[in-house]
Amino acid sequence: MVLATVFIAGTTLCAKALGTDTLGTSLHPLQISQGRFVFAFFGLLSVAAVLRPKISNPNLRLHISRTICGATGVTLMFAAVAFIPLSDATAISFLNPVFGMLLAIPFLGEKVGPWRWAAAAIAFVGALILLRPGPDTFQVAAMLALGAAFTMGLELIFIKKLADREPPLQILLINNALGCVLMSIAAAAYWAPPTLAQWGALAALGLMMASAQTCFINAMARADASYVTPFSYLTLIFASLYDWAIFKSVPDWISVLGACIIVSGAALLAWREGVNRSRFRRVPTSLGGRV
Repeated sequence: MVLATVFIAGTTLCAKALGTDTLGTSLHPLQISQGRFVFAFFGLLSVAAVLRPKISNPNLRLHISRTICGATGVTLMFAAVAFIPLSDATAISFLNPVFGMLLAIPFLGEKVGPWRWAAAAIAFVGALILLRPGPDTFQVAAMLALGAAFTMGLELIFIKKLADREPPLQILLINNALGCVLMSIAAAAYWAPPTLAQWGALAALGLMMASAQTCFINAMARADASYVTPFSYLTLIFASLYDWAIFKSVPDWISVLGACIIVSGAALLAWREGVNRSRFRRVPTSLGGRV
């Protein structure tokens, strides 16, 4: 999971370099997203050529819905990181599981208790701080990151439904294949020839995203989500380090405060999920519980 956070922070770094003039004339966020899906797909295709998984009974409706949400989310995030520090955009993205929790109420019929509501409230307070509301300080780019967190939270609903039906590699292959087609169509009107350095950054972006997804799935397969999830917050540390090393951007005290509050809310949510799972496991099988 730690390795996954290294890759995830790396993808935002590449996106920022591509969305600014660092490696040449900035590329449109849709073109950056296209590169992310294309190179991730070819990376996963190489893995599939070795493992030869069987693609069986894919639920295309769920796959298309998940891909649309995911593609929209990453495009908004790539647009945001071109204008605000990586640490701010990354911190706002931690609202992703909070939105997923809230959306699970109408879409999955889940019940949300007081602890979950408290975690959501804490995280949203942190987001408001990072958004810097006010006529002179409000950041539109931060709203793009907030929109990314919302759409990726919706994506979690479809991922959860798919995970109950299909194997992980099949989900990743179909998602990235659909993403290639969708984003190639969307980016056609904005496509511009990348420089050699930009081609390298696009390839790195896609391959790191595929690697992050692979590491994340393997981490979830080897340990409880309640144990693994807190390590995801290291993404904020690595994003801040990358931003400082490459772009000389140092988070101000407002960014640090907002990020700490969001992470506190997300950590409370992860802790509560762990408590609920442990209680569920301790229900005796004679009473209908699971082991």
